[in-house]
Amino acid sequence: MRKKQRGNKGSMKRRYIFAYAILIAAVALLLILNIAIGSVRISPGDIWSIAIGKKTDVLMESILWQIRLPRAAAAAVLGGALALSGYLLQTFFHNPIAGPFVLGISSGAKLAVALVMIVFTREAVRVSSASMIAAAFAGALLSMCFVLLMARAVDKMSMLIVGGVMIGYICSAITDIAVTFADDADIVNLHNWSKGSFSGITWENVAVMSVTVFAASALIFLLAKPIGAYQLGEVYARNMGVNLRLLRILMVLLSSVLAACITAFAGPVSFVGIAVPHLVKRLLKTSKPILMIPACFLGGSVFCLMCDLLARTMFAPTEMSISTVTAVFGAPVVIAVLLRRKGGTG
Repeated sequence: MRKKQRGNKGSMKRRYIFAYAILIAAVALLLILNIAIGSVRISPGDIWSIAIGKKTDVLMESILWQIRLPRAAAAAVLGGALALSGYLLQTFFHNPIAGPFVLGISSGAKLAVALVMIVFTREAVRVSSASMIAAAFAGALLSMCFVLLMARAVDKMSMLIVGGVMIGYICSAITDIAVTFADDADIVNLHNWSKGSFSGITWENVAVMSVTVFAASALIFLLAKPIGAYQLGEVYARNMGVNLRLLRILMVLLSSVLAACITAFAGPVSFVGIAVPHLVKRLLKTSKPILMIPACFLGGSVFCLMCDLLARTMFAPTEMSISTVTAVFGAPVVIAVLLRRKGGTG
């Protein structure tokens, strides 16, 4: 019996190592592809030469350092943040299709950022990365408060999802009205941002988002043990000494920060926060937070890097919004999850 248990543990450990190896290799490969592929092709040899300072082609250097590399870095960081936010929300609500986009949290962040950008542009004030994150966080937190109020008022989680979707529609409608009637010509850029896009990312943006996202992710990882107890039920968590009120507050705040960060820089991105945690769970065959948290981050990076590459190249020179591509790949995952639950297999 003990030999069998040791064998099972060894088998699971090998699976975890294999899963993480696949995720890390996929992130590295997609980073290279995102840098190399585009209207101007840059070979891996050229990338290496530019990286070590041997290549002197000014155009290639500019494209790599100023356009593609910050964009790829942003897709990796923000994709991981969005997947991790979705994982926290699914755990918090005990609902497999809870996510920042579905619950209207991304739309609340989008509304706040749009209003701040409109006001700042009219006053000829530069919008900093920190101010965008702060505005997005305020909008996300406000939407989350409405969702939490509804969670107390409704008995069924399905009604909570419907309510979240309605909040999202209201916020999106107000955003569209604000953008449509904005006077300043610069607000035209908001149309592309409001559909979701990683274009126009600068190194300053990457620095701010990286500090914010990695700090929040580190805090979430430190909460892995109490989150694991929370997954097993509130009674069990209390018996294990978990401060449930503090844990819930931290989960709400951290998921809102992560959702706000991606909305501030890339606009609302759909389905990543819902689909990736389920895909990662299937890959690992476990729901342990200490394994799921870093794996979700890597999985979100892979998902967004792949979708951004397709958005840029599929119909080049026309670029699709990132949400269009993520919906194509993410929506079938959500449908499969719902069908599995209805059939009693998930």
